[in-house]
Amino acid sequence: MHILVVNVNTTASVTDAIAASAREVAAPGTEIVGLTPCFGAESVEGNLESYLAAVGVADAVARHDGPFDAVIQAGYGEHGREGLQEMLDVPVVDITEAAAATAMYLGHRYSVVTTLDRTVPLIEDRLLLAGLDRRCASVRASGLAVLELEQDPDAAVTAIVAQARRAVTDDHAEVICLGCGGMAGLHERVRAETGVPVVDGVQAAVTVAESLVRLGLSTSKSRTYAAPRKKSITGWPLAAGEGNRS
Repeated sequence: MHILVVNVNTTASVTDAIAASAREVAAPGTEIVGLTPCFGAESVEGNLESYLAAVGVADAVARHDGPFDAVIQAGYGEHGREGLQEMLDVPVVDITEAAAATAMYLGHRYSVVTTLDRTVPLIEDRLLLAGLDRRCASVRASGLAVLELEQDPDAAVTAIVAQARRAVTDDHAEVICLGCGGMAGLHERVRAETGVPVVDGVQAAVTVAESLVRLGLSTSKSRTYAAPRKKSITGWPLAAGEGNRS
């Protein structure tokens, strides 16, 4: 089985961390392929960057020249999953939705701890659209920018833990979801500090994607995610001559 894990930003070191986290839980025989878009922002922390990311991710997948059985969109709250589902015949899993769905198996209510406060509405909107909002106790901001997470992991854990503890005590959350692909790999440290289950969205998405492939299931093409109508799209793919950055 081959699974593409696509970073939503253009920072290759973030892609490496996401792919490493995915490989930790991938079943024997599953190959994880990390992709970095050639187009977009170095970090995604707002609506404009999110819309650019949707195009960059779709472009990276469209130009990938190897086999794949599923795609994971490794950005929290980012738009574009629906477009990928139209474009592809294989399962597409968004880490925001995979983390929340997994959390609901583990406790009555969950909270998301993310990066900057400006990203909170984007995540709330994604959870609402996915029908996962009713059991979300809160979405809390750690105050860290995406690229700060890898610059100082100790400070990142401290900031995440502070908000996770408040989510548990003040918001009555029973499970914490790490609300950024750049937080991949930090779940064990946060769990040790908070004493509650902590879900890494990348790892949750890997197990969901593997399950769908093994069950022989993929996106319904009967209506909402039917393949795009045949037409000319100017300039697509974006950079056909450059090849993917993986």
